[in-house]
Amino acid sequence: MGTADIPAVHDLERRLFPVDAWPLQMFVDELAQAETRRYLVAEHGGHIVGYAGLMCIEPIADVQTIAVVPEQEGKGIGSALLTELIRESRRRSAEDVLLEVRADNPRAQQLYRRFGFDQIHVRPRYYRDGVDALIMRLRLDATDTTPREAGRP
Repeated sequence: MGTADIPAVHDLERRLFPVDAWPLQMFVDELAQAETRRYLVAEHGGHIVGYAGLMCIEPIADVQTIAVVPEQEGKGIGSALLTELIRESRRRSAEDVLLEVRADNPRAQQLYRRFGFDQIHVRPRYYRDGVDALIMRLRLDATDTTPREAGRP
């Protein structure tokens, strides 16, 4: 993601997360911290259809955001973005990757579990609309960056 992508990403942010959308300036501020941040966009047909961001301060990496437009869900975009965030976490020598996910978003939770994330905590009423956040963790020393296959531990 570059600064030229911010307006389009912010438009998607407001569309996808109307209650909890980040202000535009937050994206600007995040990109300005390249020493601890990495942000990506996914494009299809010349349009941004997904984006993701990571903060890494050793030994912890934290997925700040990940989103895919609904009409492109199920096409591997979220998996590709998450794979790259995990690779970046490894490059930055993180031991764990953390993230928050809405308790009412089973599709995202399933994606994270396929990558080996485990729920470690609940933040009650974390989101503005009162929904809990599930805190999930991936230990990098015991996993790779590919999703688990069905039936495999």
